[in-house]
Amino acid sequence: MWRYIGRKLAVYLLTFVVAVTINWMIPRFMPGDPIRSMLSRASISDPEALERMNAYYNELFGLDTPLWQQYLSFWAGLFRGDLGISIMLYPEPVTDIIMRSVPYTLAVLLPAIVLSWIVGNRFGAFAARSKVLDNTILPVGYVLTATPYMWLALLLAWALGVVLGWFPVSGGYSYSLRAAFTWEFVWDLVMHWFLPFLSMFVVALGGWAIGMRNMIIYELEADYSNYLQALGAPRKLIRRYAFRNAMLPQITGLAVQLGTIIAGALLTEIVFNYPGLGSLILDSLTNRDFFLLQGIFLFVVVGVLIANFIIDIVYVLVDPRTRVQMTGGAA
Repeated sequence: MWRYIGRKLAVYLLTFVVAVTINWMIPRFMPGDPIRSMLSRASISDPEALERMNAYYNELFGLDTPLWQQYLSFWAGLFRGDLGISIMLYPEPVTDIIMRSVPYTLAVLLPAIVLSWIVGNRFGAFAARSKVLDNTILPVGYVLTATPYMWLALLLAWALGVVLGWFPVSGGYSYSLRAAFTWEFVWDLVMHWFLPFLSMFVVALGGWAIGMRNMIIYELEADYSNYLQALGAPRKLIRRYAFRNAMLPQITGLAVQLGTIIAGALLTEIVFNYPGLGSLILDSLTNRDFFLLQGIFLFVVVGVLIANFIIDIVYVLVDPRTRVQMTGGAA
């Protein structure tokens, strides 16, 4: 087991280095000069003063050095826990800005992923053995799966926010309130959180339900199921084995989903103007903030790698064939 974990950690460490290097390179090869963009917003009319400020900020952010020196400085800062200073919100540290947005994104992403996975798998398992559910409610899942995040988010904002007025459609909390640990503020946070969460939950739910339904039907028609049925095994026992086998691809799918769900979070947060990492990525791109952008990507990479590593360990625990391969036996 420890040897398996050691190999996995080595692979994830290599993946981390490659992913972080690519994330460092992408902003620097984007068109545009971030310092010039920052100074243009200051509306400085004196060309000489503009040049002096341009040279000062390039030196301050280390952008006047060769790329290889910037790359080494980035890794040195990373080991110290220093991600630099934001160009967009100068002189605020990148770490502080990201830490303000992370709770909002995690509050939407984690419940949406986990609940849609649990509810979708249970619902798909029921639909596989109930023709009523299979013919009536499950087709809705096909529609939801084909629905883009942004489109559904706009529809929910219009229906539940604008027309019915049940939920606010913009922001993380009301501008009239100050952040405080009070019931009024917490309730306001929940009301602003609900629509972004619901849009991501509903879209993901259909995919999990369809996947589990198809896998259960496949497993119930497999040779081992027919053999157990011929031996007179209870139907409940056969369904239990089928459900366990059908869960394995769903666990793999959960790992893949964690890597792609960020794109959905970005669109959802833009629609609802929700102050999470998605909105922060858009602002960083607009303002060409290298340091903030690479800091956000770093956080996303680390989060996805940790989640995938946990899924790998869970996979070993639930799949006996993987444990056999670890000990050198035949699968």
